[in-house]
Amino acid sequence: MIVGAGLLAMIGARPGPSAAPTSSTASAQPSSTTASLPASPSPSPSRTGSPSASPAPTPAPTPQPPAIPFNPANVAVTLKSIATLAGRPLAVTNAGDGSGRLFIADQDGRIWVMRDGAVLGQPMLDITDRVSCCGERGLLGIAFHPDFPADPRVFVDYTGNGGETVVSSFVVPAGTADLADAGSETVILTFAQPYSNHNGGALAFGQDGLLYVSTGDGGSAGDPQDNGQRLDTLLGKILRIDIDGSSGGNAYAIPASNPFVGRAAAREEIWLTGLRNPWRISFDRTTDDLWIGDVGQGDWEEIDVAPSSAGGGANYGWNRMEGDHCYPIGSSCSKTGLALPASEYDHSGGRCTVIGGGVYRGPAYSILRGGYLFADHCSGTIWGIVASKGGIQAPVVMGSTAFGLAGFGESEEGELYAVNVSNGMLYRVVASAR
Repeated sequence: MIVGAGLLAMIGARPGPSAAPTSSTASAQPSSTTASLPASPSPSPSRTGSPSASPAPTPAPTPQPPAIPFNPANVAVTLKSIATLAGRPLAVTNAGDGSGRLFIADQDGRIWVMRDGAVLGQPMLDITDRVSCCGERGLLGIAFHPDFPADPRVFVDYTGNGGETVVSSFVVPAGTADLADAGSETVILTFAQPYSNHNGGALAFGQDGLLYVSTGDGGSAGDPQDNGQRLDTLLGKILRIDIDGSSGGNAYAIPASNPFVGRAAAREEIWLTGLRNPWRISFDRTTDDLWIGDVGQGDWEEIDVAPSSAGGGANYGWNRMEGDHCYPIGSSCSKTGLALPASEYDHSGGRCTVIGGGVYRGPAYSILRGGYLFADHCSGTIWGIVASKGGIQAPVVMGSTAFGLAGFGESEEGELYAVNVSNGMLYRVVASAR
């Protein structure tokens, strides 16, 4: 079996094959743990003064305790199941439109809507007729235009019927907020995939309003085409494009600040390079740093971070390195000019595939703020590291969940959610002191 290309079987009675990208197969399926959401604090009674001829003095503001720095050793995380989807959920996001809705991408090619705590019976979008599923293929990423609904486009990344990567937009017509027009597709970007695995597929908008697209190295094992290090291909990269412009016959423009603009034989869409399979990416809504969960080959899974202050052009080392280790493992290599991971873990204990998460900035759990959470697809282990801390951090175990976790996402308020491709669950991240 080619390491990194195996398909994970479904667990339980859920029909059909599905998989997150894997480094190796594993059967460890620890039970999910859940916890009830904390009760909302009772509002403080309003202060009222006695009637008088002159206004009462304004009371001094109540001093607020200093923010507690995030320490993963002091926080436990559980996942509370809040819904079960009919399909194979891979990604979850919000529209930023004040509606409070969550949108869940189904690997088969549907986008489901959760409104007011319930998943609607009709999908927002159904493009199963043009999506190749499953294994590591399918509808893999979703993002709403930053000005939605003034700009009514929702963007998706999927593998087409020929196995190619397709990045498209669809329009959500005015008056049908929960239903996109499947006939309104505009193909933004498409390129061939030499193998069926390592498709990347995550989409995210930065605070610059530009669309970031994660792409895998094209598949097989060991990156036989050296796509991670080549600049003449879109494979093994994070791309950065302007979907509000067009140039060169493309339905997008190249930002002038992209690092390889004007460089001979280089694709100007490239923002970051040297990646194997950046399956899930996310922006820290406070710092705009880009966090990347890059699936490893056979020994090491890694978390990378691209600080917003650093600009583009960083090389994360694949296939010269796997995590912080020379590749092939045991060989020697030069780390000069490479961006080293923020964290890594090995494949002991049935671990197989990193699922990149997000930096928590929500209001519900002050003890979790400033922590970057991520997980392993096979073992269900959930880790945390300090988002503001540099260097390579050893990940701290904060909890566990069921086999099959495939992605994390945020609500409008900054609360973290997660989805499981194997059991169809949508979870909310819950934190408590330990």
